[in-house]
Amino acid sequence: MAKGIGGLTTEQALAQLDDMTANVRPIAVDEYQRRIDKALGLMAKQQSDVMLLNAGTNLRYFTGVDWYASERLVAALLFADGSLIYVIPHFEIGSIAPLMLIKGEVLSWQEHDDPYALCAQRIRERFGEQAKLALDESAQFFIADGLQQHLPNLRISNARPVTASCRMHKSAAELALMQTAMDMTLAVHKAAASILYDGISTIEVTEFIHLAHKKVGAASGSYFCIVLFGEDTAYPHGVAHPKTLSDNDMVLIDTGCRVHGYLSDITRSYVFGKANERQRTVWQHEKHAQQAAFAAARNGIACQQVDRAARGYLQQQGYGPDYNLPGLPHRTGHGIGLDIHEWPYLVEGNTTELATGMCFSNEPMLVLPGEFGVRLEDHFYMTEQGPRWFTEPAVDIEQPFG
Repeated sequence: MAKGIGGLTTEQALAQLDDMTANVRPIAVDEYQRRIDKALGLMAKQQSDVMLLNAGTNLRYFTGVDWYASERLVAALLFADGSLIYVIPHFEIGSIAPLMLIKGEVLSWQEHDDPYALCAQRIRERFGEQAKLALDESAQFFIADGLQQHLPNLRISNARPVTASCRMHKSAAELALMQTAMDMTLAVHKAAASILYDGISTIEVTEFIHLAHKKVGAASGSYFCIVLFGEDTAYPHGVAHPKTLSDNDMVLIDTGCRVHGYLSDITRSYVFGKANERQRTVWQHEKHAQQAAFAAARNGIACQQVDRAARGYLQQQGYGPDYNLPGLPHRTGHGIGLDIHEWPYLVEGNTTELATGMCFSNEPMLVLPGEFGVRLEDHFYMTEQGPRWFTEPAVDIEQPFG
């Protein structure tokens, strides 16, 4: 049995966990203003008159307003002169106004009003019928359609060059929140491994992980959780009817939580029982691929080079080539922050250069159809000296937690 796998009850495992958020500090107001200022500079470069930030993580990133996207428009219009107008349902003012860390005019609308007409009127007043609007890349189509019904000549562009260029470079405050979230999830992983027993269901483990995340300080528990055993581990995001745990099964657990909106995301793979030679060999290949990706990460190189490093090593071991199985069926990594997957991505074709403050998952998963899968996922961030791990990777299949 690998070290730390099994042997504890859920009560014993939970009792060993403590709140890890005592020293957590939310993003300060002045940092939100710096984000706005940077966005304005980028808007000027692409000659945008106004940017619409839709409810979701972009709105939260720039203004502090943590609200969900729905059929009701909740947004902010950021004009090129730095003025800000919030567009919100009138009956939600009491809930949303206290969330506005960056102050601005509130343009509210009643249920029978057309909020796009209100937005169009304000845009027209300032920039005329052919204003250029950078639209939040996550905005639903009906928002663009609603605006153009009132401003047919409105020139709409993708706001991603602005939003992603800001968000992909994390500040020290952001990194600190992500570090806490990662530390919390790694502690939860260790606890989850300790409660495994022959016959346990994925539902039991998932429920425990949710409670464990709450115990370490994540108010809403797990942000997501994937638990897979045996052959099911060959399906990266799960199966319709997961099996219960049996002796000598491969175990794959992928989970994370939120700390002031910032996310963790860690995967561990190990064997419940005694690993056979096949499992050990594939696990080591996965480990070395993860190391190859990390070693390739240097400021100034293209994101695709990191993917190539992991995939190239695996091809030398007889996997693939490319996305073919057995092998690595997806990109090597993704950016992370307020979204679990955000720019930039470690994938072929992405020529974005690595730079200080960028954060990535490193998870060159190996899938062996009909047998099992191995995914080791840790995250790193770029410093001026190069990459640095948020969490130490697993040492070997007998020590999955470093």
